[in-house]
Amino acid sequence: MTVAGYTRISTGDQNAELQVRELRACAENHGWTLAEMYHDVMSGAESSRPGLNRLMADARARKIDSILVWKLVDCLNNIRALEENGVRFIAVRQAPDTDVKNPASRFLLHVLGAAAEFERALIRERTNAGRLRYQQDYDAGRVGKVAVTPHAAAALAALPQCPALSPAR
Repeated sequence: MTVAGYTRISTGDQNAELQVRELRACAENHGWTLAEMYHDVMSGAESSRPGLNRLMADARARKIDSILVWKLVDCLNNIRALEENGVRFIAVRQAPDTDVKNPASRFLLHVLGAAAEFERALIRERTNAGRLRYQQDYDAGRVGKVAVTPHAAAALAALPQCPALSPAR
């Protein structure tokens, strides 16, 4: 059986080593050898990711029998394509295993996939609401700008001028 692993982190400041270790441990516990590891450093909201695209191309070409991922959400949009190509999908952290011979596994995977999609939509909604609120607060002068009241402007004008801090002429 040809097994591949897929890891994803959102930023270069993060480290995928924990994911890699857990995928390798899972493979070892099952007596499998990881033929290849695919990696991406980008948001999970991105539908086109180079590592995932290569993984899916190899899955469609039937070069892979099983895929290990750390979390279900990392391959959420590709679950049906994996099933159609007979590729077993195992989310190490969440335990779904899409062994096509097991209808309960497939059902659980679809339920968890719907929950992960719902969670992603909620995160996107909260992020957009936060951005809108910040923009409204910025436009109203409550954040991001230094508000200078007339009293503060008069106090600043009364301060002695320092030639070193004056703009060059």
